[in-house]
Amino acid sequence: MQHSSIHWFRKGLRLHDNPALLAAAADCRRLHPLFILDPSSGRAGANARRFLLDALRDLDGSLREMGSRLFVVRGCPEEVLPRLFHTWGTTRLTFEVDTEPLARRRDAAVAELAARHSVEVIREVSHTLYDTERVLALNDGKAPLTYNRLQSLLASLGPPEKPAPALTREHLQGCHTPCQVSHDTDYGVPTLEELGQDPAEVGPHLYPGGETAALARLDTLMERTAWVCSFKKPETEPTSLSPSTTVLSPYLRFGCLSVRTFWWRLDEVYQGREHSRPPVSLHGQLLWREFFYTAGASIPNFDQMVGNPVCLQVDWDDNPQHLHAWREGRTGYPFIDAIMTQLRTEGWIHHLARHAVACFLTRGDLWVSWEEGLKVFEELLLDADWSLNAGNWLWLSGSAFFHRYFHVYSPVAFGKKTDRDGAYIRKYLPVLKDFPAEYIYEPWKAPRAVQERAGCLVGTHYPQPIVEHRAASERNLGRMKAARAQKGTKREPPASPSVAKSRSKKPKIEQR
Repeated sequence: MQHSSIHWFRKGLRLHDNPALLAAAADCRRLHPLFILDPSSGRAGANARRFLLDALRDLDGSLREMGSRLFVVRGCPEEVLPRLFHTWGTTRLTFEVDTEPLARRRDAAVAELAARHSVEVIREVSHTLYDTERVLALNDGKAPLTYNRLQSLLASLGPPEKPAPALTREHLQGCHTPCQVSHDTDYGVPTLEELGQDPAEVGPHLYPGGETAALARLDTLMERTAWVCSFKKPETEPTSLSPSTTVLSPYLRFGCLSVRTFWWRLDEVYQGREHSRPPVSLHGQLLWREFFYTAGASIPNFDQMVGNPVCLQVDWDDNPQHLHAWREGRTGYPFIDAIMTQLRTEGWIHHLARHAVACFLTRGDLWVSWEEGLKVFEELLLDADWSLNAGNWLWLSGSAFFHRYFHVYSPVAFGKKTDRDGAYIRKYLPVLKDFPAEYIYEPWKAPRAVQERAGCLVGTHYPQPIVEHRAASERNLGRMKAARAQKGTKREPPASPSVAKSRSKKPKIEQR
């Protein structure tokens, strides 16, 4: 049978390693590559929307080289697809598996609608290294709650599958994409303005979206064999003025880069060479991604505190003023404010910078719920992947996975470890650029004459600290201990002997 296929792009915005796209092209006489812009989905801000539109334009250009085009339609998938099934005479719908709970509900509803229209549905796994359903089945349907447990489960499955071949003209022989002269008007990629976004809100265009940019970035990184082999994530620098990590996460989030392609390209570099190992290596980072995807796929209410069985129940403060100050980079702590300024303007920050600001917002200083931080990251990050974002906030707030809650990131000392002079602060907070190094992290301690020479009076041109760090962190340590002591707290997974030993001691704040 010669099918009339729709391939529905959601994530997976690429032609390489896209088995669902190849399935759409097989035995196909008519192919409609489709992307649905659902106005009800997500909180993405201007930078992330620009990245998405970049990726869609790049995808359309690549399809055009194959003699096809991308069809962009706005609306709710459950309403759009039945209409298109009828208009285009569709007999087959293909798409990549999405493990997120909302996406699974949407896809189940779409599959039911497709069956009513006699449309065959094909789903393929390619956004994760492994099929999360298989991983969960090996663990009695439950998410592995430790990295080591995940590794042992994956060891029984063997290495990840090799990437599927990239789509070529040969795959599309005998397959036609019907395009009218009005295609760009009817189905073209919209502009930011057409999405109701002010282009003035976007920051510098440091990371263009799309498969072409993703593969070029990957190629450049894989040429740095010594760097790839020696990579250890905790040893990279949050204060580096240019990224000290790969910045491939936005491309993985939107599926412009296949995670399996990344994995096997790394494997090629590693062959015959000494190299770092998980969890700190680049392979290890991809396994962390798998860890949180598996957790997000199976733990109820993973992005919430209430109803989340692995999450500590904490009576967080409701303090809109503190939340706003944190979001806008107005806490009075230059290291924290510089990170949040980089996030708002560029859409990306180093993972240790994320640790610092997440700890500051939650258990470290402000005692604001991690769910509020999650929402801000979901809006501002280019790589705001639902499972990873929720998992990391659970971890960094001390709510799940991470139980050494007395380890607190100092908003002063931590940045100094890699940037004593404060070059990072001077870049993102130019109001402070003329402060001497001894006061750049604590400008409120500078004598007034020093502030005047720097052209910045604390309390006038830059805010006073909204909390006193040492007092706040000590108070919050007590609150965290109380939350853990409350009856009804969900049981933690078994600890390693070293962690169990540390728990027997009275917790004391360890400033990082």
